[in-house]
Amino acid sequence: MATLEAAWDAGTRAFDTAPHYGVSLSEERLGKFLRGRDRSEFVVSTKVGRLLVASDDEVSGVEGFYETPQRTRVLDYSASGVLRSIEDSCERLGLECIDIALIHDPDNFEDAAFNEAYPALVELRERGVVKAIGLGMNQVPMVERFVRETDIDCALVAGRYSLLNDDIGPAFFELCENRNVALLLAGVFNSGVLANPSPEATYNYQPVSASLLGRVEAIRAACERFGVSLRVAAVQYALRAPSVAAVVVGARSPEEAVDDIACLYASPPDELFQELRDLQLIKRNAGRS
Repeated sequence: MATLEAAWDAGTRAFDTAPHYGVSLSEERLGKFLRGRDRSEFVVSTKVGRLLVASDDEVSGVEGFYETPQRTRVLDYSASGVLRSIEDSCERLGLECIDIALIHDPDNFEDAAFNEAYPALVELRERGVVKAIGLGMNQVPMVERFVRETDIDCALVAGRYSLLNDDIGPAFFELCENRNVALLLAGVFNSGVLANPSPEATYNYQPVSASLLGRVEAIRAACERFGVSLRVAAVQYALRAPSVAAVVVGARSPEEAVDDIACLYASPPDELFQELRDLQLIKRNAGRS
């Protein structure tokens, strides 16, 4: 609650959650925090694709979440599953409607995502139960297909465009602009190494290699020459890309929440990113100079 309060006091009004996170804890805690606040002041994004059911199995530690409720996740991208998921999320969040609903990680359920989950979200959008729809993934190809072939409003792509990763190229950004699809870039710290680099840090949820950590340290040294923190550079690099409406970052303490906001409002010089390109530490990509 203190972390959410600090984020709110620092100006945060957009919150991204999902049933998956903490096996309901994220939605429940966010809902508790938002109760009683003016509904017109904040935006909530949540996701569909994982239903939560009671379980007698050992659940603590599954998929990296500990001390969770005694529930398990059931992957379900059917139309009925989407409707139930949104209903459950509204109850946990204490909301009558969801601002943004995203199909969550349908990597192995592409047909169901297109033929069942997406039409169900369109129906909910038409009824006003959700205001905007899209999908959230850790990959680009399926997101690109959705942008080309459907009428989604936005897409959340995690870990694929950062100082260390350029899976998203200029053609994809151009496609999103042409289709009027807003991009939400998550994982801009690549799960930690660009926030607090060390041999114990993680890169996309795996231990960071020595060679990659060396590259991070070279990027940090360049940032320091310009008086810019590595975290600021990571956030601002993502925000400079076309069609990007927001970056999605996490905070586990009030201090991190305040630091996130400071990164948002910082103004690193264009020369920093040009030097990083000149040193071939980042690719010449879609970021605006």
